[in-house]
Amino acid sequence: MDVSLMVPLAAASPAGEAGMNVTPLIWWSTIGITVAVILFDVIVIGRRPHEPSQKEVSIALTIYVSMAILFGVFIWVHYGHQFGTEFYAGWLTEYSLSIDNLFIFIIIMSKFAVPRQYQQTALMIGIVMALIMRAIFIAVGAAAINNFAWVFYLFGAFLIWTAWGLLKDALDEDDHEELPKFVLWVQSKLPATDEWHGTKLFAKVDGKRLITPMFLVILALGMTDLLFALDSIPAIYGLTQEPFLVLTANIFALMGLRQLYFLIGGLLKRLIYLSYGLSVLLAYIGVKLIFHALHENELPFINGGEPLPYGWLEIPTLVSLGVIIGILAITAVASLAKTGFRAAKEESDDAPEQVEESEAKGPGKA
Repeated sequence: MDVSLMVPLAAASPAGEAGMNVTPLIWWSTIGITVAVILFDVIVIGRRPHEPSQKEVSIALTIYVSMAILFGVFIWVHYGHQFGTEFYAGWLTEYSLSIDNLFIFIIIMSKFAVPRQYQQTALMIGIVMALIMRAIFIAVGAAAINNFAWVFYLFGAFLIWTAWGLLKDALDEDDHEELPKFVLWVQSKLPATDEWHGTKLFAKVDGKRLITPMFLVILALGMTDLLFALDSIPAIYGLTQEPFLVLTANIFALMGLRQLYFLIGGLLKRLIYLSYGLSVLLAYIGVKLIFHALHENELPFINGGEPLPYGWLEIPTLVSLGVIIGILAITAVASLAKTGFRAAKEESDDAPEQVEESEAKGPGKA
């Protein structure tokens, strides 16, 4: 990512308001710390591939979440409450989208039957790829916003279309999750082995160089990261136009993704309404982006190329933060209540059968 490009872009918001004026020192310090954390994680995992314990992932996840909260406090104190609110709104949005990303990761791991001790390595590589892809999209998005205000129309329309696609998928009860077609094509065309060779991407079998299942897993994760980057970057630009906040919100959302996978892998299956919640969230941000585009309008065929002066077109970030928290809270509570009721009902339905079996065995034969 070209920091020299990002710094001037952060100097002023599209609305003409004073930007954060992030110094090159803060930019490089942020990137340096991020790279150091990732390298440490990669070196530790690469040296000892294993399935992490609940204690290990709980401690790491607590550290990452605490770092994000403290970073938001730093932004709030150093740059003002407006930018602090924007960071928290962006971070929560990216985190919720990352949780949805975990569903696809689980499907990929299941379809390739990835051994538990190798899943952590695969996830780490996938997360590094996601960071690289999102950094590229952030730079491109920042340049587009800086030069073309009408790009907000495209971002808004894209998010509304994505929200509709999520809703349709949620309403479709058939399980038709498939691997990306490109991955299936590579699997059918390139010489491959079905045997695992640790975390190696290539292996020599009978003198032939073959791709391993780990290669296909990494490829599938990379394709998934690309698709989710297309959704997440326009979404967060609907909450803040500061490239520094966009980047850091994505970094903190992705840093704890691997630990979250192992910590609440079973809980993810209980969030049955997550897709509904995310569709509402993306639709809301899409509408907010279109409102913002109307307020900054430059298109000649809309209001004669003049901005619409209506104040309600600009939704305050604090309101957006409340909406985001509300949507996520309602989605989580409704999902857990529904799955909890379903589990209780299944237990009550099984109870008579267990009583009959116990009576059939007679006393002392249970």
